Amino acid sequence: MPKAPKAPKAPWRVAIITSVPAVAADYVERVRGLGHEPVVAIAARPGVDVNAFVEGTEGLDVVVPASRHALASILKAYTADLALCGGYPWRVPQEAIDAVRLGIVNAHIGMLPRYRGPYPVAWAIRNGETEAGLSYHFMDADFDTGNLLAQSAIPVDDGDDWESLWPKFSNADRELLPRVFERLAAGDRGDPQKDGEYYRDFEPEYEVVDTNQPAAVVHRQVRAWRFMPPARRRGPILERNGGRRRLTRTSLEEVAGAERLDCADGPLWILDSTAA
Repeated sequence: MPKAPKAPKAPWRVAIITSVPAVAADYVERVRGLGHEPVVAIAARPGVDVNAFVEGTEGLDVVVPASRHALASILKAYTADLALCGGYPWRVPQEAIDAVRLGIVNAHIGMLPRYRGPYPVAWAIRNGETEAGLSYHFMDADFDTGNLLAQSAIPVDDGDDWESLWPKFSNADRELLPRVFERLAAGDRGDPQKDGEYYRDFEPEYEVVDTNQPAAVVHRQVRAWRFMPPARRRGPILERNGGRRRLTRTSLEEVAGAERLDCADGPLWILDSTAA
C-alpha cells in the first residue's frame, strides 16, 4: 500500500471545484471555519455565471477552465494542498488528482457504495428508498469508487424537492466535513469501498406514465423525475385524452379539486403538470 502523503501544517491551501455557486460559498465558509485557506474556486465550462460565484466566495479567484484537461495546471498554479469537489459535471482526470498534495475529496449525494453515478437521489426514490445520503470520498481514476472518509444517511420525505432537501444536505455537511479534515490530518486515507453499483440515465421507457402500474409506482416515477437535472427531465409523460403532459407532482391521498388518475390498483391525484 502506498504511503499516505504527509499533511502540511495548517492552514492548508484548499481549492474548491464545483459548478454550483451555493456549494462554493458553503465550502468557503466551512473551510475557513476549520482554520484553512480556500485559494480558488474552479467552475465548469465556459459560459458559467462567474458573478454568481464571486458573490459567495469573498474575493477568491474564480477560474473557468476551457476543458477538464486544464484542471491539473490550475491546481498546480495555486499549489493546492487539498481540493474539495461537489456538483461538478466533468470527470476529473488522474493528472488533476495527482496535482494536489493530499488529493481531491468529492462529496457524493448518495450512500456509497450504493447509487454511484450522477443521479443518486432520483434512483433512490425510484427504487423506493426513504433515505438519500451524503458521502465524502477520495477521487480516483473511476467514478465514485475512492476510499470513503465520512458519510451520513439523509431522510427524503414524500413532498421533498431540491429546495427542501438542500438544507438537510447542508446540515449533514456541517458534521461530516470536520471528520474529513480530522482523518486527513491524521494521515488516514479512508475506508475502501466494497461492491456497489453505478446508475446512469433513466431509460426511455421510464419517460412514459403507464397506468397499468400500481399508483405507488407511478407516484415514485413522478417524484424520481423531480430530482433529475432540468436538462435531463424528459418525463414522466402522461398521454391522455389525445394530449401529452409532464407530471410534476402527484399525491396518493385524495386532494380536493385535484384531477384523478386511475392506476392498476387505485387512484392517484395529479397536483401539478406542464405541457410536454
